Amino acid sequence: MLLITCPWCGPRSEPEFSYAGEPVMRPGPAEAVSDQSWADYLYMRRNDKGPHQENWCHAGGCGQWFMLERDTVTHANLRTQAPA
Repeated sequence: MLLITCPWCGPRSEPEFSYAGEPVMRPGPAEAVSDQSWADYLYMRRNDKGPHQENWCHAGGCGQWFMLERDTVTHANLRTQAPA
């Protein structure tokens, strides 16, 4: 089980959190986006090995969204921060 540090509540166990994937910029404007670009936005992820940024929500706690930088090899949490 991961120990995740919420920027507002401090360290908590993983079951309190909801994973929301890596941050991805939404393509737009909607009327100009091709089907391929939209499919890439929805389904294609980099899945990097090593340090990786992820969006998380402290759903079982304060309900705040934040960015977690985590090493996907060691599962070490490197840094958490409020969204920009």
